[in-house]
Amino acid sequence: MEILQYTFFQHALLGSLLASIVCGMIGTYIVTRRLVFISGGLTHASFGGIGLGLYTGWPPILTAGLFAVLSAFGVEWLSKRKDMREDSAIAVFWTLGMALGIIFTFLSPGFAPDLSAYLFGNILTITWEDILLLGGIALATGLFFARYLHPIIYIAFDREYARSQGIPVSRFEYLLMMFIALTIVACLRMVGIVLVISLLTIPQMTANLFTHRFVRIIGLSIGIGYLSCLGGLLLSFYLNVPSGASIIFFSILIYALCKAGKSLWNYRRQNEGTEEVKP
Repeated sequence: MEILQYTFFQHALLGSLLASIVCGMIGTYIVTRRLVFISGGLTHASFGGIGLGLYTGWPPILTAGLFAVLSAFGVEWLSKRKDMREDSAIAVFWTLGMALGIIFTFLSPGFAPDLSAYLFGNILTITWEDILLLGGIALATGLFFARYLHPIIYIAFDREYARSQGIPVSRFEYLLMMFIALTIVACLRMVGIVLVISLLTIPQMTANLFTHRFVRIIGLSIGIGYLSCLGGLLLSFYLNVPSGASIIFFSILIYALCKAGKSLWNYRRQNEGTEEVKP
């Protein structure tokens, strides 16, 4: 318990909670809509904004957010055109963001910047500004989901049915893509560009093992995500390894244990049923 006395660890605990909340909501929509590949593209496209921020002297998180939102709108717009497939549109912004990020980074004046904090993250270095950013996005996302939960569920499962109910599907899709982009950028300091997509998908996959209801998946994924963050933080603190990788490793470990436990449970139930029908 002595580690709770450190300010950086208190920041990490609070940041983990806020990130788990926002990722639990947005990640459930991503997994339900099968937008994992799009989210991966936006994650890597945000690297262009980081490079632009380092080159111009602006806050890299701010420019990464702007770049990610514009890329999200671009992917959404191109994917609706008949002359371009969705995966091709994602590839355009994915590679463009990475290329611009590398170019701007090497053109930045002064010493070469350390990109490991953005690529792999370090939750132990987050500041109050990062916590306020996460808190603001978590609040906005929570209010949006609370107000428009049913339209979001309709769009996530069946867009054609949502259109038949008079829901402005295109408008909601653009707004949800914006929230996806902002969530990705807000979590960069925690787990980095390389690993942030795992925080948006693995807790939801674990929750989906136990329920198929949209709201319950959100609640379970928030709890599983926070448990993964706590386990990863402790692992990082005691083994002196990167916190972002530890968090993702712990979340995958939880998923593997839950998957194995459910498979074992189903196997035992099938065997019990087979034994009952024997003459």
